[in-house]
Amino acid sequence: MTRTKRFVIAGGGRVGLRTAENLTEQGHEVLLIEVDGDRVEELADAYLGPVIHGDATDQSILRQADLGDADAIAALTDETETNTEICLTAHYLEPSIRTLARSETATEPDHDEVVDATLLPQSLGGDHAADMLTGEGIRTLVYPTADLDIIEVTVAESAPVAGRRLDEVALPAGSLLISTADRDGLAGPETMLEASERYILAVESDVVDEVVNLFRG
Repeated sequence: MTRTKRFVIAGGGRVGLRTAENLTEQGHEVLLIEVDGDRVEELADAYLGPVIHGDATDQSILRQADLGDADAIAALTDETETNTEICLTAHYLEPSIRTLARSETATEPDHDEVVDATLLPQSLGGDHAADMLTGEGIRTLVYPTADLDIIEVTVAESAPVAGRRLDEVALPAGSLLISTADRDGLAGPETMLEASERYILAVESDVVDEVVNLFRG
């Protein structure tokens, strides 16, 4: 049975609201942070979870959200710089928390340590953000169509593929290992799938779960 998780969502606009709805539909707990007073009332009326009225870049507001008890925080406002700042502040207060930032561009290299995943582009919806939040060790790098994801997956110690060569692994039809996370070359039959290492795959939507099970166990 999947463990109930708790997520903090900063930004209660269209994407933030849909993300919260998707997570609660999956049985998870959410807490929303929204700076606009009128929007706070609308979010409260949606009965998705507690709503804090305030600026999520403010340390005092994030402390109210009890980040130590959260599995992840998603910064989903309309402003890329604001979302990055929220993740920076959250990481300062709770270094171990997972972070997701909605952005127009890829995360700057100097922010990689505080932004674990980036929702690109801004037009992507809350369904996708929820998938990224709940997929530990997995992040979607590109979401070009409804049928294909380019994902980055970390191999778990107990995963079926751990310690095996690619030509020893039966990946499902509709999936392709592209490279290791450092992208220094294309994967080939001799590519070793090492535990704790990250790999990039192209995966059709109907086999995502099967691929994840192979890499995560």
